[in-house]
Amino acid sequence: MYAVIQTGGKQYRISPGDQIEVERLEGEEGDLVELNSVLLASDGQEVKVGTPFLEGSKVLARIIRQGKGKKIVVFKYKRRKNYRRKKGHRQLLSLLRIEKIES
Repeated sequence: MYAVIQTGGKQYRISPGDQIEVERLEGEEGDLVELNSVLLASDGQEVKVGTPFLEGSKVLARIIRQGKGKKIVVFKYKRRKNYRRKKGHRQLLSLLRIEKIES
């Protein structure tokens, strides 16, 4: 059994027991979250495709960790103009373990 969900502007192919890192979701570590944006679900025999989402389908996931991603450096530069700007960014992330897919 697997499903394709959408969260944080990205799509993920998941199965029960998988761990995925997504953009920060509301909740504390250990909380159960419900993801309703299911695009596709399959039970091994039959594949259901939503337009764009499946009605009545949801994915239950547990928040394992709330944290930050790796730091990226944003550097803007224009040669011979003495223009340099350096910024950093760390995305807020949630680590989820997929508990159950209900389709």
